[in-house]
Amino acid sequence: MVKKMPPLVPAHDTIVDLLVIGSGTGMSAALAAKELGLSVVIAEKTAYVGGSTARSGGAFWIPGSSILPEPRDQGVTEAGTYLQAVVGDSAPAERGTAFLNAGAETVAMLERATPMRFFWAEGYSDYHPEKPGGRAAGRTCECRPFNASVLGEQRPRLRPGVMKASLPMPVTGADYKWMNLVARKPLKALPRIVRRAALGIGGMLIGREYLAGGQALAAGLFAGVLRAGIPVWTETSLVRLVHDGGRVSGAVLRQGEREVTVRARRGVVLAAGGLDHDIDARHKYQSPTLAPHASLGAEGNTGDAIEAARELGADTVSMDQAWWFPAFAPLPGGAPAVMLAERSLPGSFIVDQTGRRFINEATDYMTFGQRVLAREQAGDPVTEMWLIFDQRYRNSYIMAGGLFPRQPLPEAWYEAGIAHRADAPAALAEAIGVPVDAFTDTFAQHNDYADDGKDPEFDRGASAYDRYYGDPTVTPNPNLSALGSAPYYAVKMILSDLGTCGGVVADEHARVLREDGSLIEGLYAIGNTAGNAFGASYPGAGATIGQGLVYGYIAARHAAAHGAAETVAPASGE
Repeated sequence: MVKKMPPLVPAHDTIVDLLVIGSGTGMSAALAAKELGLSVVIAEKTAYVGGSTARSGGAFWIPGSSILPEPRDQGVTEAGTYLQAVVGDSAPAERGTAFLNAGAETVAMLERATPMRFFWAEGYSDYHPEKPGGRAAGRTCECRPFNASVLGEQRPRLRPGVMKASLPMPVTGADYKWMNLVARKPLKALPRIVRRAALGIGGMLIGREYLAGGQALAAGLFAGVLRAGIPVWTETSLVRLVHDGGRVSGAVLRQGEREVTVRARRGVVLAAGGLDHDIDARHKYQSPTLAPHASLGAEGNTGDAIEAARELGADTVSMDQAWWFPAFAPLPGGAPAVMLAERSLPGSFIVDQTGRRFINEATDYMTFGQRVLAREQAGDPVTEMWLIFDQRYRNSYIMAGGLFPRQPLPEAWYEAGIAHRADAPAALAEAIGVPVDAFTDTFAQHNDYADDGKDPEFDRGASAYDRYYGDPTVTPNPNLSALGSAPYYAVKMILSDLGTCGGVVADEHARVLREDGSLIEGLYAIGNTAGNAFGASYPGAGATIGQGLVYGYIAARHAAAHGAAETVAPASGE
């Protein structure tokens, strides 16, 4: 049972070597700095520790580490070829190279500095495995189920996740792939279910709380931070950066009604997320059609750190980009429901307001969003999206993270108009308000494609990434099967995201740059506060967390070696 929140750790005027703003992957920077002998403070705007990392699937894409099967040099070289092919000129090559070169060291540091242990999610394909250097077996890793009870009285400060299981079962992403197929491949799924249920329930009986995914990763980082004695000031927001002596030398922070000044000898690391919940900025830079609070990112991510850096002349990049994530439309006043495998599974397809398919439903989620917005920019916007499926699909797979096979869709979905059910394709088209002829033609055409096992329009199932979340019992294409058994269903979708990935321009050392390319000395930016190190692309599952962890390590290493400790004067009252 989760206890009440412990007393707030009071912020105060102080001097440290490194100040970290944000407690998601910013904890990686703090841990690396501490290991290098620096004193560190973490300031977190919200009441919770973990940021968007705690709300994520928790996977990380860091090639070349000891977790992966190939030797480090081989892994880095092949991944470098892949990044060159995928990223192109949408981001400086130096950023990708620095990420790859520091990846193995970052993972090794996390293994030393935290109680976490990691594993390779074998088979979770890179998002573009057909590109040179791409790997169908993938490079994605995860944290093994983690005992959050080691957080002690600080456990309530861990940010809650997006999905909550009805039973205490620490389900990793690798587990979910097979658990989702429990009705189709029970011999593969049931042992995992039993094993995770035994771990969760058995752990609970002996006072342990096992978490998985982003909850495990954030809890493990937090455990390392607590073990290292690094103060974490929650409910403490950034007011402004302190810039004197030609460099950033600290920040003014606000906790409650009090303002404090933290002087930072070696610099400040901005790791406070992106513009996720600043809807005005998102309408300006991305799309006026985005709904408020549709992002799955942490609610404190409102661009504060980006704006503070811009006040000092920082340049920005990729402000039109986000880690786009199609999701089920929310109930009134609620949040979007996560879509994991649903788009990839056979017996389903997606239509827009014209009643026709418009995309490879199984493509990676960032590409999905980019294609939707490209339509808008071309003057042919996607104003509605519906996931269409039949009864066999509903009988076979988990939906929205919590609806088990054969479980009826919630009546509240029907009442809110985000779900419809009909006994014939034409009736379903009428229910969702799309042209009947176009929809019935699409329905029949999809079934023809499924019979052939090929999708000549959008190549659904052609990529190893598509097939990862497909159904291997369906042949010849695990992503395609005809819709047969009525009733038929439609559930409304929206374009959500895991956070924005445009931000301040940072170099290969995570140092923030001005518009003229000059350095803002003493200022670093990582994670979604910085422009995506991979430009307009998403190389593989966990690339957002991966670059946050690695660039946290890079920033700390650079600050330790190059900070100007002697330039910082004492804070007032010290």
